[in-house]
Amino acid sequence: MTPLRIGTRGSHLALWQARAVATALENMGACAEIVTISTRGDRRQDVPLEALGGKGVFVKEIHEALLGGDIDLAVHSAKDMAAVSPHGLTIAATLKREDPRDALVLPIAAHEMPPYEHARIGTGSPRRIAQLRRLFPGATFDPIRGNVDTRLRKLDSGDVDVLVLACAGLKRLGFAQRISTPLDPSKCVPAPGQGIVAVEARRDDARTIEILNAIDHAPSHAVLAAEQAVVAELGGGCQLPLGAYAEIKGSVLSIRAVVASPDGSEVIEAEASGASTDPVESGTRLARQLASRGARELLKL
Repeated sequence: MTPLRIGTRGSHLALWQARAVATALENMGACAEIVTISTRGDRRQDVPLEALGGKGVFVKEIHEALLGGDIDLAVHSAKDMAAVSPHGLTIAATLKREDPRDALVLPIAAHEMPPYEHARIGTGSPRRIAQLRRLFPGATFDPIRGNVDTRLRKLDSGDVDVLVLACAGLKRLGFAQRISTPLDPSKCVPAPGQGIVAVEARRDDARTIEILNAIDHAPSHAVLAAEQAVVAELGGGCQLPLGAYAEIKGSVLSIRAVVASPDGSEVIEAEASGASTDPVESGTRLARQLASRGARELLKL
């Protein structure tokens, strides 16, 4: 059997995700081969993401390889993806969502958060900064890039006093013990898709899509669709201060979203719920609630 070629970035976390997909496929009887692709976002660690064009710089070359037939499927952190897949591609599967929360991470020798008026918090995410300004007024925020282990080394060497990282990445890479304080999603709404591994395929590749459907975790796919619908309706991107988080309980999907000005001085929040069988409707309706209260104007600041 010809192996399915899985395209991925070369970071430790990206490779973990690709191997998880490969294992799921192999457990279903398929063969898989991992193809590592260098992206502009990985090559330019010295430049802030917003200057490079946002998180899309982590997926552009992978999309090109998929559309060009060099790979059969692509594995991404869903939070790095645009709300709408490029023409010709589709999200064919998602793995079960890991812990979606953000986390405060202290230096390995520290035992408590430094006084907020003095804290240097390591994050370049406008979404996180806008929300954390409310929790830690007076703190300063330093953009910090690199793989998870690189950021932890910078933290432990004193470059910053505390890091903000996704719980999912820390747990997947064996750093769960470094999570000092998980942040409640009601206080720091996660990025759309945070904690979800998404698998893209070409829309016209029926064979691969059929195989991927067998490893799809439907509830995670549904909440991702709801969260991405918020972004798509508002026209925001993954580098803007916009958070969205959906949960399914029984047959009901509930979703919460926040839009903030970059400095965190203005925040618009809203919640909605609807049928879990129509996640896009709930996400779109929530986005329109936010828009009616000025969210689009806030995102353009």
